[in-house]
Parts: sequence; C-alpha cells; structure tokens
Amino acid sequence: MLRCSSRLVSYFHPQVSARLVAPHISAKWFSMYKVVEKGTPNSLDYRLFHVKEGVPVSAFHDIPLYTDDTNKYCNMVVEIPRWTNAKMEICKEEPLNPIKQDVKKGKLRYVNNVFPYHGYIWNYGALPQTWEDPSHADKDTGCKGDNDPLDAIEVGAGVATRGEVKQVKILGVIAMIDEGETDWKIVCIDKNDSMADQMNDIGDVERLMPGMLQATRDWFRIYKVPTGKPMNEFAFAGEWKDRAFAEKVIVETNGYWKTLMTNKGVAEDVSTVNTSQQNSHGFISSGEGTQILNKQAESAAIVPTVAASTQDQCFVNRTVPETVCA
Repeated sequence: MLRCSSRLVSYFHPQVSARLVAPHISAKWFSMYKVVEKGTPNSLDYRLFHVKEGVPVSAFHDIPLYTDDTNKYCNMVVEIPRWTNAKMEICKEEPLNPIKQDVKKGKLRYVNNVFPYHGYIWNYGALPQTWEDPSHADKDTGCKGDNDPLDAIEVGAGVATRGEVKQVKILGVIAMIDEGETDWKIVCIDKNDSMADQMNDIGDVERLMPGMLQATRDWFRIYKVPTGKPMNEFAFAGEWKDRAFAEKVIVETNGYWKTLMTNKGVAEDVSTVNTSQQNSHGFISSGEGTQILNKQAESAAIVPTVAASTQDQCFVNRTVPETVCA
C-alpha cells in the first residue's frame, strides 16, 4: 500500500523539510550544556567543547548515558545535524574530547551526496559513556569494536544543532561491519518529537516512517564508495534488531567504558580526561579543565569557505551483491 507523508519526502529533500516541519528541541535540557566554539570553522583547529555550570566537561565521559535513574531515556550528543556533510565527531584522542572534523590525508572530511540522499539523512551523533572495545570480539558479529562511543541516528522531524545534547528514546539497532570492525548504529528518536509517544520499538519506525530503515541501511552501505572504499557489510544479514537487543548493546558498551575509565592503559589512544568521574584515572579539577579550554585557538577573522565540490552529487550502482560478516 502506498503511503504519502511529508516526513517521507523530507528524508531526501532538505529544502522541502525546512518548510514542512519545525525542530523539536528540549531547551531546558540543552541549556544544561553550553557549547563553546574554539578555532576557526572549516579549518583543522576548529573544536566544539561542552561546558556545564561554568565547568568544561567531556562529551565522551562527563555527560551521563541516561537522563535519570529510570534509564528510560538516553542522552545523545549530536555531532552531525541532518542534511549536513561535514564529518564531525567526538575526538577520543584529545583531552575533554571536543567535537572536531575528521581529517583524512591532511584534509577535512566531507561525506558525499550519494543519490538520492543529501548529506546525513538523520541527526547523527553518539551515546556518551559507551565504548566499543577494540580488544573484544562480539559473539554475534565475530568482529571487534571500532574504539569509539556508540553511534546513534535520531530519526525525529527536527534538524538538530551541532553539539546539542538530546534526550532520546531507544528504538533498535543495526550491526554494520566497517572495515572488519563492529560498528553498531543505534536508532532513536527525540523524546520531544511529535511522534515519540507512538514509537516504542523498531517495528514502529517501519510502520510510521515507511522507507526510513531501508534508506538508512542503503545509506550506510554505500556512503564510502565515492571515496574508493568498498561497500560496508552488515551482521545478521542486515536485519534490524529490536529495542531490547539495542538496550543490551548499550549496557554492554557502557560496561566497556567503565573498564576504560577505571583501568589505566586499557586504550592508550583514548583520552579519559574528565571533570566529574572522581574515581577514574583521568579525573582533573575544574580549574585544569578551564586551562585546557583556554589554551585552544580562537577563531580567525576570515573563515575559510567550503569547496563547492563537497556538494556534488555522486551515483552508486546497487546491483553489486550484498555480503555480511559471518
């Protein structure tokens, strides 16, 4: 049965989306964390730091995984707002883990517009206080973790702000295999979205947003192809797993994060510097956190322009058979 929906149209047409839907942002929760820009946008020194009540905090380690003791909602740090191309990410290597743009071969990284998509087709980010352990081979995928916080895709109607901390409801997960590593993608929705009350599991996404899950799997499969990389693979033959499975993944990776924070030397390339986890080996004072923030570069008078080529459209042949990680 054909179902017409302005939300379905908006997955592929950002200009249409801007007219049809308004962002849903929890201003009260977002205001807990002030985003401080350092360096110059569109440059190698650009950083976004989070500050709470005047104290610099780590987006990786200090922002709680859950919004309260009920564990009903998770916090999600938005790295990449919907429809944008700049590949921003929480920097696990630097103290206080600011958001920065990924760099490949000395150049800022932008995701291609692979037909029929424009940039990222949802708000993309990470769940704090989770870590995909690169020394642990997942029993389901057979592949080790990718050494990052859990990735999250927020499928609500709003276009988020870079650095925004959203309260989200967990709906499901897919297991992408990226260059031999397990790279879970958690599906969630902003708790303040107009459709959040109707969505409680992965099946509700398919029912209320027909085509969204298919487009999402397709996007993840092909988005690196224009850069010369092979198509990404999936465990479970690309099957979407339900909320209960996703919550199990979240609990497990939160456990790996706790090990990371309490055992020095678990991952030498991950900075555990934080201002709230007093029993961790990376704990520093608020004053030391402020010193880190103040040492960052300030914005230059002239902001570099983004090359027009980053908005070029690319085409990928989907007839190549899909493979999965055994």
